[in-house]
Amino acid sequence: MFSSLFSTTAPVDPNAPTFHPISSAVSPSDLYGELEQKDTEWLCSGGFVTETQVFYNILEDGTSTMFQVIHSSIGLWYPTIQFTCKIHNPNTGETIWRSINVSNFVTPPPGLDKRSSKADQFSITHKLSSDPAYAELYTVRANLSDDLQISFDFVRPTAVPGFKVGKGPKGGYSYYGPDLQKPEGYVIHRFWPRTAANGHIIHKGQAISAKGPGMFVHAIQGMRPNLVASRWNFVNFQSNEHGGVSAILMDLTTPDAYGPHGAGSGGVVVSIGSLVLGGKLAVVTAETKLPNEQQSEQAPVKSRSTHLNPAFDPDTGYEQPTGLKFRWAGPSIVAGAQGAVDATVQVDVGGPAAPKGLIEKIDVLAEIPYVIKTMVNYVAGTKPYIYQWINKAKLVVRGPDSLIPGLSGGLEVEGVFYNEATFIS
Repeated sequence: MFSSLFSTTAPVDPNAPTFHPISSAVSPSDLYGELEQKDTEWLCSGGFVTETQVFYNILEDGTSTMFQVIHSSIGLWYPTIQFTCKIHNPNTGETIWRSINVSNFVTPPPGLDKRSSKADQFSITHKLSSDPAYAELYTVRANLSDDLQISFDFVRPTAVPGFKVGKGPKGGYSYYGPDLQKPEGYVIHRFWPRTAANGHIIHKGQAISAKGPGMFVHAIQGMRPNLVASRWNFVNFQSNEHGGVSAILMDLTTPDAYGPHGAGSGGVVVSIGSLVLGGKLAVVTAETKLPNEQQSEQAPVKSRSTHLNPAFDPDTGYEQPTGLKFRWAGPSIVAGAQGAVDATVQVDVGGPAAPKGLIEKIDVLAEIPYVIKTMVNYVAGTKPYIYQWINKAKLVVRGPDSLIPGLSGGLEVEGVFYNEATFIS
């Protein structure tokens, strides 16, 4: 009470925006921001910050792999660092899952920069490539249990640079709170939209050769997870047709507290994506959808996800989609291949009683460390779930013929479609 009487700070407009998405802060012509070294270095910030490096890949037999390092700071608690691994073979239905708390985490390791890290159970090393077709790579080595070891190289093609939305050191940042100078939190994503993996998995003493395309993301949530988003969508479409095609998209929906007109006006969707066509990064997309807004078909850039025909799932208590549709549209950023590009992928994932391509419904609170679980559950009173699917799909794409011959007439690109839908509240 007394501090408010003597405060010289100007009062905050209760109707001021409490969410400032990067998708609205950058003009359509400046969406592509090339990554700099510091963009993918570990920050390891204190407070309530969750930071991850994630490697997603689709192997030659259709198996999906996900390797992730999670650095979680919870207030004054000592950070928790996890290494998680999921390998799913849709042909056999087998899923291998490990989630371990690691010890003696270090970044940077001696002689390396902070894009690399190591612990007793794993090492992730960033290197420049000696092959001119590839610019850089990560090597991932991990001993996750007596019966599971992984050894992978993830290389980034020179023609597919990493990206963030917006240029400069603050490219990619979306901010929370009414005061941009003193934000309450932030979220940021930096991507390698197409990689090539080469390695092997040793499971129960048997070595499995593993090759295939994928993507990498370095993501940071600079506040409690339940305050960042009420929903997430993520898709990773990969195909080796036409010299290499990928379509990735990530979107989040803010909770009610963070919206365009102060607390209680939330439900803002920020969506970020990209298209790799003909083995080149062709389009970067970003779009903001305000609550109850009808998005324009005339918008020059589209970055959209749609849940189709949702059905109540008694296992989770959420309305899960039975189909999903994703769309990307924007100008080509490839030199000598100017023109508009438009792409769509739609997939049937079935309902709760008859799922199609469902890998797992993840009860998040059952998987995360006890300290984080207690904090999330206490603060949010929620039970977050992640749906993971993998299906074959077709990306329908149209654009300049200089990107892919025949593209102006429209092409259907066959590939593998991995996606996640996360429900938090």
